[in-house]
Amino acid sequence: MAVPISSISAYHAHIYYSAKSKDKAIALRTDLDEHFDVQLGRMHDTPVGPHLSAMYLVVFGLQEFDKLVPWLMLNRNGLDILIHPETGNDLEDHSDHAMWLGDKLDLDWSRL
Repeated sequence: MAVPISSISAYHAHIYYSAKSKDKAIALRTDLDEHFDVQLGRMHDTPVGPHLSAMYLVVFGLQEFDKLVPWLMLNRNGLDILIHPETGNDLEDHSDHAMWLGDKLDLDWSRL
């Protein structure tokens, strides 16, 4: 059975970084804040939830998707990014409904 598009309330982008790439992640965060209508989560230098790498969350609305995602495709500066819809089903949103920019990283599914 198809999941209706109307079930999407927002989108999340998880921006992953390492100690070596943290400056790039901070610069990307600044650009996102200045140029898009987003809510930025705090930077997590240690694993949180299902995310096994340092990351921060970017929450954006449906109206930002067609501007923000292509911009990230061109300006991610080598960072790995998970983008997924927010439908209320965390497991499916982070797995079946997700798309990756860069490398697809492992997640701890038991934490969802």
